[in-house]
Order: sequence, then structure tokens, then C-alpha cells
Amino acid sequence: MSDLGAGFGYLMKGQRWVAQHGRWFGFGLLPGLVTLVIYAGALIGLGYGADDLVGWATPFADDWSSPWQGLLRTGLTALVFVFGLFLAVITFTAVTLLVGQPFYESLSEEVDRSEGGDVPESGLPLWRELWISARDSVRVLLRVALYGIILFACGFIPVIGQTVVPAIGFCVSGYFLAEELTAVALQRRGMVLKDRLVLLRGRRMLVLGFGVPLTLAFLVPVVAVFLMPGAVAGATLLARDLVDPDAASGPGPRPGTADSGDAPAPRAWSA
Repeated sequence: MSDLGAGFGYLMKGQRWVAQHGRWFGFGLLPGLVTLVIYAGALIGLGYGADDLVGWATPFADDWSSPWQGLLRTGLTALVFVFGLFLAVITFTAVTLLVGQPFYESLSEEVDRSEGGDVPESGLPLWRELWISARDSVRVLLRVALYGIILFACGFIPVIGQTVVPAIGFCVSGYFLAEELTAVALQRRGMVLKDRLVLLRGRRMLVLGFGVPLTLAFLVPVVAVFLMPGAVAGATLLARDLVDPDAASGPGPRPGTADSGDAPAPRAWSA
């Protein structure tokens, strides 16, 4: 249970870090805002076009009498929009991390720099980093979808389906959300997806303590935008502890770091 509290502590530490480094907070907001605008536009378009889509998909109901035609198509239109909203919620973080890869990598590097010790860099070109992030995000989403199908089927079990299954669902979502966020720091340390998952399984309660509260907050994409910079910072601190516990309690700020007053300006990518 202590690991659960420690995981939540990393989430709070990350939010405090960006609160103390205002320009990095603003820098980290940009990808989330861009993604939010894209998703809002897509959902507005879906809202306007869902009825036409349903009408095109249900030609067999053209000759149905009232009110059956209206009930069918209105219900299906609502389901289409709800499904679109569900997809937006579960993919928002992955898309934001992909869009903001160079931004979040720079933010993560600055967190490492401010904590002291080595600041790992991937050394890969930007296009290669984007490809790896996109590929790993798809793999993670496929895992989440598989768990989602199993949990959906278990949801029909009386009592358990309405109590235990939702709790497990949040744990699964939180675990993989933590994986996606810590990937920013762990990829710079040369860790592939398989190795990252093994690392996280070794401290499962710590990871859940970080990821589950964040998952609950991220159910509202607007909240996710403002929490994302701190989530990346907290995930970097968590990654430091997972890889090297001694590094997580490093010597603190050094001259030329963000805490020393002469921090370098935010940059969008590493050379």
C-alpha cells in the first residue's frame, strides 16, 4: 500500500515541478491544446454528420412508419456520437504524446537536468522518435483493447460486472497510461516497449498509484490538457526511480539548471 501512496506522490511532484517552472508549463501545454482543437473539430463534425451516416447505413428503414424509423435512427445517431466520444477519451493521451513528442522530450530532459546526474538523450532523429512512439502507442492501444473486450464480456456477470470489473478497468487504463507517460523518459534511456513493461510490472503498485488517479482526471480531455505537462514531469521522476533509485534522490539543482535562475530556454527537440 505504501507504493500506491508513493506513486500518487510522483504525480503531485510532477505538478509541483511545472508550477515552479512556469514557462515549461506553458511549453508543455501546446501539444495538448493542439490535440484538443483537432478532437473538438472532429467531434463537432461527427455531431453534424452522424445522422446522415446513420441514414446511409440503414436504408432498410426508409419505408418504416413513424415512430419506429425515428426511434431507430435517433438511437443509432446517439450511439455513434457516444462511441466517437469514447474513442476520443481513450486515444487523447496517445495522440497528444505523439503530437508533443519533441516538446515532452525536452521537458523530460529538463526535469532530469534539474534533478542532477546524467541527462540521457536518445540520439535518434526526430522522424525516428516519432515512428517509435507511434508504433509503441498502437501496440499499447491493442493491449488495452484486448483487456477492454475481456472486461466488457465480464461486465455481464451479476454484481461482479458492476463493481469489480469497473475497478479493474481503471487499473488497466492507469497502468498503460503510466507506461505511455514514462516512455518519454525511458525511451531516452534506450529501453524498448518490452523492457519497459517488464520494468513497470516489477513495481506494479507504484505504477498504479501514479496512473489510476491520472486516468480518472483524464476522463475529461480539457483537464488532461492542463495536467499533461505535470504528468510528463512526474513520469520522468518516476522513471528515474524505477531505473536507478539513487538517481531519484540526486543532489538537486546545479548551476545552469532550471532551479538556478539561468535555465536555458525551452526547445522543441534535441540536436
